[in-house]
Amino acid sequence: MGTAGRIAWIGTGVMGEPMAGHLLAAGVGVVVHTRTRERAEGLLRRGATWADSPAEAADGAEIVFSMVGYPRDVEAVHLGADGTLAAATPPSYIVDMTTSRPSLAERLADRARAVGVGSVDAPVSGGDVGAREATLSIMVGGAESDVEAVRPLLEMLGGRVVRQGGPGAGQHTKMVNQILIASTMVGVCEGLLYAARAGLDPATVIGSVGTGAAGSWSINTLGPRIVRRDFEPGFFVEHFIKDLAIALDEADRMGLTLQGLTLARQLYEQVRLLDGGRGGRMGTQALMLALERLNDAGHG
Repeated sequence: MGTAGRIAWIGTGVMGEPMAGHLLAAGVGVVVHTRTRERAEGLLRRGATWADSPAEAADGAEIVFSMVGYPRDVEAVHLGADGTLAAATPPSYIVDMTTSRPSLAERLADRARAVGVGSVDAPVSGGDVGAREATLSIMVGGAESDVEAVRPLLEMLGGRVVRQGGPGAGQHTKMVNQILIASTMVGVCEGLLYAARAGLDPATVIGSVGTGAAGSWSINTLGPRIVRRDFEPGFFVEHFIKDLAIALDEADRMGLTLQGLTLARQLYEQVRLLDGGRGGRMGTQALMLALERLNDAGHG
């Protein structure tokens, strides 16, 4: 892999930390940077090396992975004054795994190409469980040669790695994923709410519907968390709202009206307001709390 295969990893949140850990476990040398060093301590104890900035992390690395929160973070990490493309010795490849704007993925690819760096957008689906178990679905955009160069490492992180097209195609595919999940989560929560009000045992109901035509990752993975009243984040509500906003913007640009997606975004904005405005840091399954509140208000 050249350059002794040294990899830089930027962003060690709920998803990024276990994903970088898989590379360490495979014997890959990893330099890590994140905004709060304490979030990287587990990786540092396992042998990762700390860098004080994205540019320092990227300096001399073969591949830089980023898994951060928002498009503005992607822009700062790669295109900022201390970004990866400002490294003294730029990396060979950038792989951004953040869910971000397709147009930003295209711009990043253009800027990277101008300095001889390959750029791949590779957002993922599978949540915290998929990140921990390396079973993520990875949706990839980029030049075919760039994608093939980084594929061996992507295959350490996910169970399915599919190139969808050129720069931005991975992000467009992730928007399809989020559109599907948005309406599915409304159905999951409304279905379980109906089950509870009908006097059924929701856990037993999941056992039946989760293996039938209504089966989905959401009902089988997040449904039991809802039943346990576990609203801890596998994926933050505030990040999901960001994704839905990107999808709606892209749909509008293409002349599409997506009513289910619009409704889901409105409902998730209600989740954000929960717990004194701290609902954005809950998991997406916290949609149940907002639907319960709406129904209680309507029947009070």
